[in-house]
Amino acid sequence: MPKINKKKQNNSKNKIIVPIVIFALLFVLIGFGFSYFKKSLFTVMKVPDFELTNQNDKKISNKDMLGKVYLVEFFYSRCPTICPLMNQNMKYIQDEINNPNFGIISISIDPENDTSQVLKQHAKLVGANSHNWHFLTGNRDYIGEIADKFNIYVGDKEDEAESLNHSGMIALIDKEGNIRCRYNANNIPILYYSGLNYSDSEGKNTDLRGKYHPDREKLIEDIQKLLKK
Repeated sequence: MPKINKKKQNNSKNKIIVPIVIFALLFVLIGFGFSYFKKSLFTVMKVPDFELTNQNDKKISNKDMLGKVYLVEFFYSRCPTICPLMNQNMKYIQDEINNPNFGIISISIDPENDTSQVLKQHAKLVGANSHNWHFLTGNRDYIGEIADKFNIYVGDKEDEAESLNHSGMIALIDKEGNIRCRYNANNIPILYYSGLNYSDSEGKNTDLRGKYHPDREKLIEDIQKLLKK
């Protein structure tokens, strides 16, 4: 009866087992990598410099917000469409976060009407009870430049039909003054969050009467991540 070569047999087993183990480890590492990738937040860019006057006649700049996690939106107090929704969603986030290191910057694109006094009254109507929620006003050309640097759409002041049009997008800023965002399902940075309401939970169809606001929940989650750092 022929002898079985145990060394050859073991080598054959090893040749089969080792690739399987390596493949399994790679699978685990890739899975972990994707999981980490989805949980981490992308750094878009440094927040543009700004300095404007708030509802209490105090100058507020991006430097004043260092050390805080905050949101930036563009709006105006007389807006009859998306601004009330954006302010309501901001109010909800303010109440949910309830943290002294969280703030909101709401920049008016209608400074001729939105004086500090008007914005102070608007802040009361909205329910802005945080000392870190600043409603800012100033020179309209300068505000337009700030919006351009943020890459958030605001209508051209010289275009009468467009001057008060603006995007419903919101920027999320970390404690170091970086604009941050999460990745979408395709692992692409979303850059900005929506402050609007939707008729569907996926956030595909904007609706002034919509009951869904998926990005509001995303913002709360991501703000809390940044506050822990």
